[in-house]
Amino acid sequence: MVSRPRPAPNLARNAMAYVLAGGRGTRLYELTDSRAKPAVHFGGKSRIIDFALSNALNSGIRRIAVATQYNAFSLIRHLQRGWNFFRPERNESFDILPASQRIAPNQWYEGTADAVYQNADIIERYGVEYVIVLAGDHVYKMDYEAMLRDHVETGADVTVGVIETPRPQASAFGVMHVDENDRIIDFVEKPADPPGIPDNPEIALASMGIYVFSAAFLFEQLRRDASVSGSNRDFGKDLIPYIVRYGHAHAHRFTASCVRADTEPEAYWRDVGTIDAYWAANIDLCTVTPALDLYDHNWPIWTYAEITPPAKFVHDEEGRRGNAISSLVAGGCIISGANLNTSLVFSNVHCHSFSSLSGCVVMPDVDVGRGARLTNCVVDRRVRIPAGLVAGEDPERDAERFRRTDNGITLITVPMIERLES
Repeated sequence: MVSRPRPAPNLARNAMAYVLAGGRGTRLYELTDSRAKPAVHFGGKSRIIDFALSNALNSGIRRIAVATQYNAFSLIRHLQRGWNFFRPERNESFDILPASQRIAPNQWYEGTADAVYQNADIIERYGVEYVIVLAGDHVYKMDYEAMLRDHVETGADVTVGVIETPRPQASAFGVMHVDENDRIIDFVEKPADPPGIPDNPEIALASMGIYVFSAAFLFEQLRRDASVSGSNRDFGKDLIPYIVRYGHAHAHRFTASCVRADTEPEAYWRDVGTIDAYWAANIDLCTVTPALDLYDHNWPIWTYAEITPPAKFVHDEEGRRGNAISSLVAGGCIISGANLNTSLVFSNVHCHSFSSLSGCVVMPDVDVGRGARLTNCVVDRRVRIPAGLVAGEDPERDAERFRRTDNGITLITVPMIERLES
């Protein structure tokens, strides 16, 4: 009789994904005045947090917790609407954990580690073997099962997800200095001269804000850190450097677990934390072969599916033709005698006759007035663009009325329009 090898254990089923989603995202300026960065709309129908959550679900993880803090209402509402399908009778769970001063009456989450520590008793009740801590504000596709397996095989105390980055660009991140086996020998926060990797000195390993721990070890370290006076209660600033110094920290390269469709040329990971980066990542989706494939049915990006009618394009007259070229248009939109070029338009947007959008990212429920002309703009939710408004063509005029970035992207929000009309 031929003996068959035993199948490898499904580590994801014994893991919890703990998503840190309390960040404000100050570099997005007015886009995060009323919402946390993970709740910012992305890709025509999703929110940024949907990528980390979808990665967990697609990886086989069925216990997920999300810690929220800053401007959490829209994020919590999105999670309740779009991620409410987990069933306790199938050993599944989805917990939303707002900062609720559970430790002390005046203590909110003081850092990323504290956001886990304050809810350690909730995690412990589930009896999971591993905890994978995730940032909720990056756009990427990744199989966490592969990272969990790497963690177990190396016997590490912590495994840190890292992305290979050209050394000059790595100064904006926490950087892992590794040996030839990818064991982390030093952790440097935003170094002026990032260390290269042994196999390619021109490349540095930047932290992705993803950490895998055995649950028991994580709780031990959180309790230790909570007792240290002066700690920032932060993974990157406190826990990871401590484990690098006194334990075994391993770097897991994103290329070993990234999920790519046949059309995706690179291992895609984006921090869309600035207006320019946010605009560029969305506009790239309008190209013939975008760097991120949202049409990959093998790795779907789950989200709240709003019930909307189909998008409608009407009028067929010279100069007044409902038209969209190299653009993404979500359900519920009415393109009424307007022209769209290389633009991404979320749900329930109405573009009136003779208006035009070029290189624009338009969030839900926007009304673009008759004859308006927008170029290289990000338009926030529920904005009513006045008839005849021109934005994105005159840098000085745009800077007076709206927020204009150094790269020429114009952000338009409801209060900005209200000031124009007052």
